[in-house]
Amino acid sequence: MNVKIYHNPRCSKSRQALALLQDQGITPDIIEYLKHPPSLSELHEILHLLKLEPRDVMRKQEAEYKILGLDDMQLSREVLCNALLNYPKLLERPIVLANHKAAIGRPPETRFGYFIT
Repeated sequence: MNVKIYHNPRCSKSRQALALLQDQGITPDIIEYLKHPPSLSELHEILHLLKLEPRDVMRKQEAEYKILGLDDMQLSREVLCNALLNYPKLLERPIVLANHKAAIGRPPETRFGYFIT
């Protein structure tokens, strides 16, 4: 099984999610998305698998969210996706992809079991 985790090693929830996967004997591809943000096509695939829109995966408490005015409901999907690509810190974490499914691990222990096993 190919499992990917969009991971921030400084985030406790992301570390918990990674440990949960490893405890299940899963060695995921670890993508430190702050260093290696997803491409536009990867972002679209993540959103598709999550069945969410860009704003749904944004960390609204980040300063960039407010500074960029991303709470403006008139902004297009394209503008929001570009914000996520240019400011990967805005991307909610962790995100795990496996078996053509995805989940945001908040909290990790209740989010991943449905598609990892």
